Amino acid sequence: MKSLNMKSGFFWLTIFLISFTIVLAGCKVHNKASGNKSQSMINDRNAKKVNQGKEKQRKELYSLLGKLPDRHRPISVKVISKEETDEMIVEKLLLDLNGIEEVPAYFTKPKNSIGKIPVVLFNHSHFGEYEVGKNEFIRGRKEMQKPPFALALARAGYAGLCIDSWAFGERQKSTEIETFKEMLWKGQVMWGMMVYDDLRALDYLTTRDDVDTKRIATMGMSMGSTMSWWLAALDERIKVCVDLCCLTDFQTLLEEKALSLHGIYYFVPDLLNHFSTSQINALISPRPHFGLAGRLDPLTPLKGLEIINKNLKDAYQKDGAPDAWQLKIYNIGHQETPEMRQDIMMFLKKWL
Repeated sequence: MKSLNMKSGFFWLTIFLISFTIVLAGCKVHNKASGNKSQSMINDRNAKKVNQGKEKQRKELYSLLGKLPDRHRPISVKVISKEETDEMIVEKLLLDLNGIEEVPAYFTKPKNSIGKIPVVLFNHSHFGEYEVGKNEFIRGRKEMQKPPFALALARAGYAGLCIDSWAFGERQKSTEIETFKEMLWKGQVMWGMMVYDDLRALDYLTTRDDVDTKRIATMGMSMGSTMSWWLAALDERIKVCVDLCCLTDFQTLLEEKALSLHGIYYFVPDLLNHFSTSQINALISPRPHFGLAGRLDPLTPLKGLEIINKNLKDAYQKDGAPDAWQLKIYNIGHQETPEMRQDIMMFLKKWL
């Protein structure tokens, strides 16, 4: 009888221990889930604060660009022509972006593309060749590799858009310096008006039913490089930024007395009292950004590139995306090499 009672007691003790273990495990799981949920909420709040801070900076940066047309005025488009080659479709457009003068543009896409596809807003360069403008996108130029980017992008499955900037291409109604001076008298900033047009070109892209609005990149060389990182800094709809040969640290440019190397269009009143180059580019983080520069390029002094690289590494690390920022320096001057072209297309393939 005693043996039976001992066995019974042992049985109920075992049941109790098993039940206690199950309850304890359940509490741990609940606490862990609650902890994860709390941490997630904290992370969300921190991310929201960071985003609010960046949005405030974007508004401040935009406010430095002078008197600009209404950011939300209606946009209209005329299709001037539509041509097909063996590999792509080329539309020549006339866009009403600013209400002041119409903006000629090229839109391209792969010939046999179906549905919505990713797009690259391409920004043309300067080089003192005002007659080139958007034609650089379609026809290329000697400082850049072949094929021209319109065809290279089409072959990779991307659409593309490139507009003529003020005083370039079909918009040569006056010289750059005359345009700058006239705008200055009117309270406008030439760079601001150029940026405005490209932001509205981005607005236009979002209206097309053949564009995947969640996969928009921007890129360009020289003046187009600067335009790319300004646009990406100001508008989060741009998911990927590639700048080629014009990521220039403003303070280093001053120290090296190299301001004359950049056109008059480039200068924004009061900018240095508000932003450094690094601070503008940090607004792109954590979105993917690839900077390509020439070690021998006087427009982007090496000391300045090192400053920007350090600051952006810190910014992207802080935003939890250390792999999304990349700066690569090549042993060349102000030009694109075959290696650069390959690296650009690989970056777009990875991130866009």
